[in-house]
Amino acid sequence: MSNVVLESGVSVNLTASGQIGGAARPVTLIGFYVNSTTAGTIAFASASSGGTTLSGTITPAIGFHRYPMACPNGLYATIGGTLDVTLFYVPNQA
Repeated sequence: MSNVVLESGVSVNLTASGQIGGAARPVTLIGFYVNSTTAGTIAFASASSGGTTLSGTITPAIGFHRYPMACPNGLYATIGGTLDVTLFYVPNQA
């Protein structure tokens, strides 16, 4: 019998910059779905808005983007332009 891998998590919708899963709490990002955008961007940082940069500035197209990333110190998403995005993550795991 083969092992089954289930990828599911909590979702949070953002239209402005924000903390994912709570300050300094570990999370594992699964990916994100861009609902709508007008020259929107997203960038990820560890822990808070002033935390260590984990990605460059991403200019995503509408649709799902797989972006698996362990964030043991928490995750902060900086939104630029106009972007409506839903992030999927597993709380308290990194």
